[in-house]
Order: sequence, then C-alpha cells, then structure tokens
Amino acid sequence: MIKIGKIELPEHPLLLAPMEDVSDPPFRRLCKMHGADLMYSEFISSEGLIRDAIKSRMKLDIFDYERPVGIQIFGGDEEAMALSAKIVETVQPDLVDINFGCPVKKVVSKGAGAGVLKDIDLMVRLTKAVIKSTHLPVTVKTRLGWDEDSINIDEVAERLQDIGIQALTVHARTRAQMYKGHSDWTHIERIKNNPRIKIPIFGNGDIDSPQKALEYKERFGLDGIMIGRSAIGYPWIFNEIKHYMKTGEILAPPTMEDRLEAAKNHLIWSMEWKGERLGIVEMRRHYTNYFKGIHGFKAHRQRLVTEDDPQLLLQIFDEIQEFYKDYVME
Repeated sequence: MIKIGKIELPEHPLLLAPMEDVSDPPFRRLCKMHGADLMYSEFISSEGLIRDAIKSRMKLDIFDYERPVGIQIFGGDEEAMALSAKIVETVQPDLVDINFGCPVKKVVSKGAGAGVLKDIDLMVRLTKAVIKSTHLPVTVKTRLGWDEDSINIDEVAERLQDIGIQALTVHARTRAQMYKGHSDWTHIERIKNNPRIKIPIFGNGDIDSPQKALEYKERFGLDGIMIGRSAIGYPWIFNEIKHYMKTGEILAPPTMEDRLEAAKNHLIWSMEWKGERLGIVEMRRHYTNYFKGIHGFKAHRQRLVTEDDPQLLLQIFDEIQEFYKDYVME
C-alpha cells in the first residue's frame, strides 16, 4: 500500500495527471468511474486565486465521489504560493500539489512551472512556503530539468523530500522537449533507487497502453504511474491497465455504445457544472478523441461540434447510436 500523509492508495496506483482545460470535474468523474486511483485538478494560478479570478476559483470545485483528489497550484512568488495554499485548504482536498513542470511559455515566462527548474533554491523556498501554510500533505510534480545539459532531478528530489514533501511525480522529459521526443524514465528509476529517498515516486510520460504500463512497472520499479494525454477521450485506460497487470489479458476495447455513453455523460456533466453554453462549447474538443478510428464518423462529429441546442445535441447522440447499432470495434 502507498501512503501520502493519511491517504492510502493501492499497490502501484494509477494517477490522473492535472491537465489544463481537461482535468475538470466532469472528466475526472469519468476517469474515477474507470479506475483512476488519485486525481488532480487543473493547475491553478496562485496569483489568480488571490485576485479571486472566477476561472481560478471555479477550478477549486471538488466532489466527494472523486476522493482522493488533490488541487494543484503554480506560481513564482513565495507569499502568493503560501496564501493560495491557505485558500486551497478551505475546500478540503486530500492534498496540495505544486506544479514545477508546466513547459508552456506563458507560465515559464512568469518564473513558474518548469521555469523554476532553473533555480532549485527558489523551488525549495516556494515549496517550503506552501508546506508551512497548510496542514494538508504537499506533493510536487516536475520534470527532469530545463534541458539535456541541466538535468537536476536528483538534487530536486533530495532537497524537496528534506523539507517535507510527501510524494514526487516526475514527467520524464526536460522543459526543452515540451511534449516531444521520447521520455527517459531511467532518471526516475535512479531517484527511486537512491537509498536516501523514502517518499513515493511516480512516473509520467508516454504510457499509452496496458503493455507499456506493465513493462515500465517491472523495468523501473516506481511506486505508481501517472496517466495524462492517453486518458483524454479514453478513460477506460485505467481499468485496462489494472486488468492487464492482474491477469495478463487485454480487455476488449470499449464498444461504440460505451463511447457514446461516456461522451454523452461528459457533455451532460459539463453543462451541469459549467452552464449549458460553456459546457457545450468546451466539450467540442473531446469528440475527436472519443470516436478516434470510428469509420465514417466525420459527418456525425460535424453535427456535434456545430449544434448549440442541448436537447438537439442529445437527440444527435441517440441518432448516432441507432446508426452504429451493429458496428463492431476492430
């Protein structure tokens, strides 16, 4: 059993990555239904929380059926990070996670996310400020380093553990790689094998199948795996991995009916949480992923992404279901 503070996770848990504009409550609900063991909010700007920005505050919404669930914050100012952690504590998540890994320019240019990888002393100060300001377990998600010539994850892991973080997730790429090229888990394996490291170490990057998940589990010996982009439009991946690890068998892929049900629920829950208009618009980016590889789906997708009326959208789902009632997944 893996422990983070008082949180008890199963052996080799599967975590859902915090993904901007993806890991909201409707998406997390689907992933929880399909086997995710620990989930995180979209990352939240510490400055936005302090300014009471509506979008930032909305990201604090968590629900009991999601637990255990963490709220992830990012920022480059110690005082702002400490204050935002206190705000986060008021909604009673199970943990606070700090993002030191986001590679996008608008975050890095503010000295936050992966930008902090250039200054480990600052990373330590920011983390310490959060730990001192909350009673919740504090965890960190980061990358290997800024670029291939400055991989510093070994020092990061030791120093952050020494000041009190209770788990570390490493995306096995540098900031320079963004999301391209191959991830290199040997660096995370080295951290896990460091006799000084006692906290759980989770790996993230390129896990896109049950076979690869099992291979990486056996090869690198980490405490668990975080799944990110592979879960978008495919929440079934969590249970597929668990089943394969337990039995060595590959589950049958989700049927067309399964996919339609998941996408329809995602839409309904998005409208309930965000309001009809925003829920409909922001759901449009997900249809391609839910129905990837389905023959002849382009025309149906076009209807889904252009219809604004919620009742007509639900009717379209029913029509698609009838159209594909005899469809067999390959």
